[in-house]
Amino acid sequence: MSVDDDDEFRRRIRSDVPHSARVWNAWLGGKDHYPVDRRLAEAVSAAYPQMADIARASRAFQIRAIHYLVSTGVRQFLDVGTGLPVANSTHEVAQSVAPESRIVYVDDDPIVLTHAEALLTSAVEGRTAYVEADLSEVDAVVAEAAKTLDLSEPVAVLLLSTLGHLDPADGIDVVRRYLARMPSGSFLVLCDTVKTPQTLAAQEAYASGDNPPYLVREPEEITACAEGLEPVEPGFVPIDRWRPEEDDAVPVDQWGLVARKP
Repeated sequence: MSVDDDDEFRRRIRSDVPHSARVWNAWLGGKDHYPVDRRLAEAVSAAYPQMADIARASRAFQIRAIHYLVSTGVRQFLDVGTGLPVANSTHEVAQSVAPESRIVYVDDDPIVLTHAEALLTSAVEGRTAYVEADLSEVDAVVAEAAKTLDLSEPVAVLLLSTLGHLDPADGIDVVRRYLARMPSGSFLVLCDTVKTPQTLAAQEAYASGDNPPYLVREPEEITACAEGLEPVEPGFVPIDRWRPEEDDAVPVDQWGLVARKP
């Protein structure tokens, strides 16, 4: 669907109910949200004060992982569940080092599509594209992504703070299906919130917002997504400990990994 169909997209955007992309934007300190989103963000943070730290740590992990991947020669990125544009988006980070990088963003939130023009800016040497689809629509996503990415060459698949929108078993299947469509030498970048009494309280608070739940994970429900892949050191760790640039990073209850497809 074209971004030009502005009226239709605006009708799909609800300002009276919270929206996951906008709530995440509120935790990141952005401005692209409504009062209803901020109220839910504040309710979740009241139940679980670490929530904003998780949002920031997830973004920092993403940046470090992209820098690592570019250093290994990866020039193609499939960012699934990208959310609203913020500073240091995938294409900005990758193309700042390797301008020829190609990036495809995937999201099904109508408000993200209205901001897609910001995502589609690109270095002259590279390319960016946007696919409107649910993350579980693997075949459709990959078919559209192949119009921008060369699937005979390695691709980094990013699923960051995204899988909680799916049942854990479905999430494992979806990630494996994405990687099955990628060639040898491709990578998975994955992180999500692990199950603790505190994160379960956050899950309950989030569900109070009259929107689809976000399900926290047992650690093995995250690592199962990378079965058959080769983890990059330091492996599956809290995301603040994955190749940190500072020793005083805030510990968070979100874990992640970067893993290579043999």
